[in-house]
Amino acid sequence: MSLPPQQLTGRCLMVDLPGPELSREDAARLQKLQVRAVCLFRRNVPDAARARQLVADLKSALGDDILIGLDQEGGAVMRTQFLPQAPSAMALAAADDAALSREVGAAVARGLKSLGVNWNFAPVLDLNNNPANPVIGERSFGADPARAALLARAWMDGHLAEGVACCVKHFPGHGDTHTDSHLDLPVVDKPQAELRDYELAPFKALAGHAPALMSAHIRFPALDTEWPATLSPAILTGLLRRELGYRGVAITDALNMKAIRERWGQAFGAVQTLKAGADLALVLQFADEMQHSADAVAAALASGELATARLIEASERVDALIRRFPSRADAPYRAEQRAADEALFAEAWQRALTAHGPLPTLPAGRRLRLVVQDQAPSDGVSEEGLAADRLIAALSRRHALEVVRFERREALHWDTLPQDGLYTVLASTTRERYGARERQSWKPDLHMALWNPYAAADIAAPALISYGFADAALDAASRCLAGDAIAAGRLPVQLGAPYQEQ
Repeated sequence: MSLPPQQLTGRCLMVDLPGPELSREDAARLQKLQVRAVCLFRRNVPDAARARQLVADLKSALGDDILIGLDQEGGAVMRTQFLPQAPSAMALAAADDAALSREVGAAVARGLKSLGVNWNFAPVLDLNNNPANPVIGERSFGADPARAALLARAWMDGHLAEGVACCVKHFPGHGDTHTDSHLDLPVVDKPQAELRDYELAPFKALAGHAPALMSAHIRFPALDTEWPATLSPAILTGLLRRELGYRGVAITDALNMKAIRERWGQAFGAVQTLKAGADLALVLQFADEMQHSADAVAAALASGELATARLIEASERVDALIRRFPSRADAPYRAEQRAADEALFAEAWQRALTAHGPLPTLPAGRRLRLVVQDQAPSDGVSEEGLAADRLIAALSRRHALEVVRFERREALHWDTLPQDGLYTVLASTTRERYGARERQSWKPDLHMALWNPYAAADIAAPALISYGFADAALDAASRCLAGDAIAAGRLPVQLGAPYQEQ
């Protein structure tokens, strides 16, 4: 391959866009840098028609040989709200059925394929063995390496069979952290032997099958004393390429996350990750950061800091991914197929429901008191939390509700609730764990853990765990409370003792 430096520069960057339309100015910027990989977020895809139009406009501006990617993991991390809402990885782990996981992966890909999206940043291979993890949780297939690898492989096989690329993440593992890399730089300080036996196990198992892999912005001192994984030659080249023999595309997690941006900046991060062995640097905050990063990569090429051969190698891997998974415009999402996929997802959400302690049967029509946060905040990756009105609507189909809303946990004092014997249900609708005050003083009759399963360990009450809050998950939970469905899922993680603040 013989390409001019400018073309090599653009081919190693993946960038975002500011909104749902591609302006002439933005198209010209992308064309100038010869970018061919674009990452979409919810702001870019408000509905199916505009999503398809944006993809068509990108292909018109950049050509058909492009990568259009997004995060469509299932559960809380779904960039498209207009497609059927897939179960989270941990919901599938609770259902514990590889065939079901494969079908769900295929259905997720069918929805994306209908838009022309050809790359999904999923599945998550992180093993969530840390109850204090603030960002992974139900995005993980659990804590058991072999079972997580089996279910993730099944999900990926179904997805790939539909012609949409996958990207396993976050190498070499984001499950045992106390810190969200969107906010700071986590450190996993474990011996090499433990990392290889545990965190790395799912990545080893899928290394020969995953067409792409995303790095983690995490320091692993036992693997590299200087750099976090995204910037580490020892991890991205020594461990990933040489030891594991990985041949697919390696892309970074977003370089605008504070773990990288506040220490090194995106432009430096783009150069260093390409030197370390990544094939694509995910640079966000269009368009200034895209230009700064492109300039930095071009300067590193010109000075010899970044070898031309390194970017040619990266470009060839990306070429191969595009050839294998082209963006298609001829795959309509037919109504009957969509209905079948919605039914599949509803079944999966139902089978995931898990009881933590003995659950009561609350006959339909019974009056209940529901205590719920009015508008749950997003966690930084999901883009949206659960609004109380959605849960109220789901539960009101079968029960008469007296609703107690609160804006912030600090504002709710349990002893101010009426002491009238009315059966009281607490709904946990955020990823955030409970603090000491809530653990000691909040005394519901039943706890619905609708996002973070570890919240079930914080409150001294039987809990119904759903691993997510899609409409089908809320409906399944409502039916379960009324005795019309059972909670037969099994916990894929150990909840452990009541949560202790770090």
